Amino acid sequence: MRTALSATLLVASIACPASDTAFAQLQAPTTAGSKPKPVTTTAIRPPGVQTPADTANAMAQAERLALQSDLAWVGEYNGAITGDVSERMVNAIKEFQKSRGGRQTGVLNPQERSALAETAQRRRESVGWKIVADAGTGVRLGIPTKLVPQQTSDANGTKWSSPTGTVQVVLTRRKDASPTTAKLAEQEKKANGRTVDYNVVKPDFFVLSGLQGLKKFYLRGTFKGDEVRIMTILYDQAVENTVEPVVIAMSSAFTPFPAGPLPGPPPRKTVEYGTGIVVAEDGSIVTDRQLVDACVAIAIPGFGNADRVAEDKERDLALLRIYGARGLKPLNLAGGTGKTAVELTGIADPQSQGGGNAASSVRASVNGADLAPAPAVGFSGAAAMDTDGKFAGLAQLKPVLVAGPANGAPSQAAFVPAEAVRDFLKANNVAASGTSTDAKASVVRVICVRK
Repeated sequence: MRTALSATLLVASIACPASDTAFAQLQAPTTAGSKPKPVTTTAIRPPGVQTPADTANAMAQAERLALQSDLAWVGEYNGAITGDVSERMVNAIKEFQKSRGGRQTGVLNPQERSALAETAQRRRESVGWKIVADAGTGVRLGIPTKLVPQQTSDANGTKWSSPTGTVQVVLTRRKDASPTTAKLAEQEKKANGRTVDYNVVKPDFFVLSGLQGLKKFYLRGTFKGDEVRIMTILYDQAVENTVEPVVIAMSSAFTPFPAGPLPGPPPRKTVEYGTGIVVAEDGSIVTDRQLVDACVAIAIPGFGNADRVAEDKERDLALLRIYGARGLKPLNLAGGTGKTAVELTGIADPQSQGGGNAASSVRASVNGADLAPAPAVGFSGAAAMDTDGKFAGLAQLKPVLVAGPANGAPSQAAFVPAEAVRDFLKANNVAASGTSTDAKASVVRVICVRK
C-alpha cells in the first residue's frame, strides 16, 4: 500500500533523465614529459534532441493529465495526477512500453498512446467508473459503481459498498470547532483501531493509509471553515491489485468543496494540429469544426493556407478549401456496411512523433456517436475506414476529463457517420467523386493558428 499509494500524496518534481543527454569530452593536447593538464568535461545537447520530459512538457496540460490518468489506470503510474512532468511519469511510460515489447523511449508513439488509452478505458469500464456529485454533502468524487453498487445515505454522509462488503467507500461530513489538518489527522489515526503505515499532513489536506482490522484503508480529508469532509476507502487485501489503481484515481478526483459545475473544456491552444480529409480535386477538405474554430489562419502544410467556407454546427463539420493545389488524391466516400470496427487514419500532433508529419492508423470501435479508445492528439478530423477498406465516417476529439467522463458528459472521441459527411458536402455543392481508397494518401495535416 505504501509503495503503490504514497506517491499520490505529493506533487512530483520535474526531472530530465541524464541518459538522454549527450556528453563530449574536451581535452587539451599534451607533449612528452609535460604534466598532463586537467580534463575539462562539458555537457553538450545536440541541436534538436529532446528528452522524454521535454516532449511531455511541450504537451498541453489536458493531454498530460489524460496521460497520467491512463498510466495510473493500467497500474504503471502511482503518482499524483496533476499534469506535472516527473521522472516517475517518464518511467511509467517506459514500463508500459516494456510490457508491450516495445522500445523503452519514454515517449509514446500514436499506436502506443492509442493502446494505452484503450487499455485504460477497458479498466474504467470494468469497474464502472463515474464522476458523481453526492447530494447530501455536495462533494464531487469518482466512484467505481460496479465494485460498490450499493449506496446508502444519512445526515452524516454516504456509503457505497460491494454486496459482500469486500470494498467500501465512506464519505463523511461533520463540524469541528477550529479544525486543522494536523488535529484531524490525529483524530482519524486513533479511530476504528487503525494501524497507520503512511501519513502526510499539509495545511489544506491530509492523507492516511494502512490497516483497519483486516482491511486496507486509504483516507483523504480536508476542511473549510468548521465543515470537515473525509473520504475513506476500505478493501480486502485479496482485491488490492484491482482496487489500488482505482484508489489513485479516486484520490485525484476527490473534490470536497467544489466551486462550480464539472470542469469544462480546457483553454483553446494558440496553435492546434488536426487532420483533414481531401474530398474533391478542387481542394475541398472536410474536418472537425471545433478544430478550426476561431482561427486567424488555417494552414495545410505543402499546399498553403485554406479558407473555411462552410460549417455544420450540429455535426461539428467544417469545409475547407485550398486553391491551385495539384496532386490531391480525394478519398472515395462511398459508404461501408456499418461495421463497428474501424481504422482511424490521421496525422498525430508533431510532439507525438518527434516533429514528424507522417500519417498513421489506429484501430477503434464505434458505439453510436462515440469512438473508443480516443486516438492521439492530432487525429481530430481523421478518416474512419471499415474492415472492408470503405469510408465509414470522420473522427472528432473532445475535451478530456481527468480519470474518466462524468455522468452525461461526452465521450473523449466522437464519430460522424459517412452518410452525414456526404450530406454535408452535398448541401454545400461539393461533388465528392474521389476514387482513392488509400486513406493515408488522402488525409492532410490541418494547422489552426489563433490569437
